[in-house]
Amino acid sequence: MLEKMRSYISEQLGIDEDEIGLETDLRDDLGADSLDLFELAMNLEDEYALEIPVEELQQFRTVGDVIRYLNARGIE
Repeated sequence: MLEKMRSYISEQLGIDEDEIGLETDLRDDLGADSLDLFELAMNLEDEYALEIPVEELQQFRTVGDVIRYLNARGIE
């Protein structure tokens, strides 16, 4: 799951995949803003046929948070 998430984030933000780990902060380390996070959520919704409420999206701080959220919904 980490490799797939690294690929999504790298492509969306133009960040080298090697700079992305579980504890990488989406905002502070990668410079993602609200629009970037919204676009990431839309991509994940399309990929995994789920809906991510805005309130939950705002709680994503790290790449690991996103992966744990998906895992909690049965996505490996």
